[in-house]
Amino acid sequence: MKKHNGMRPLDIVVLLKIIAYQHSDWKTRDLSLDLGISLSEISESLNRSMIAGLIDGTKKKVFKRNLLDFLQFGIRYVFPVLPNSLAIGMLTAHSAPVMEGKIISENPYVWADLDGKSKGESIEPLFKNVPKACREDPFLYDLLALVDIFRIGKAREIKIAVDKINELFYLENGFTS
Repeated sequence: MKKHNGMRPLDIVVLLKIIAYQHSDWKTRDLSLDLGISLSEISESLNRSMIAGLIDGTKKKVFKRNLLDFLQFGIRYVFPVLPNSLAIGMLTAHSAPVMEGKIISENPYVWADLDGKSKGESIEPLFKNVPKACREDPFLYDLLALVDIFRIGKAREIKIAVDKINELFYLENGFTS
């Protein structure tokens, strides 16, 4: 078994994309094409996640409870983010459509993106191809926007995000682990 040299931000994107597939018959090539990440990076990412206890030995089933624990309690320390300058982009965190009506704020957050339609304080996505991948997969968009709440949000926002991500992980998709 390879040595674990720490998680990388793209590992979270890969795990959430696997959850977004909502089935187990995906191929490594699917992840590579859908996320714009090389096959070797996908393979290394899956290995890191397996060693970390976030995916099973077949590298097909995400341990959603473990992932949620990491997102809720660790991601803000491992992959922190600070708001940057105003930019045009894709809404994220509490500003994303998945949070519509749950949190009111005059300061929207965006992932800077030339194809974006919203203006707000830019925050760095976990991986450069996140906006493109999210435009093609609305469920992945919801998940990654919620992850940004864990990275930048306050206690009340994080509580709402935990409830919402639990709903997406378990209720809508029938997942139990």
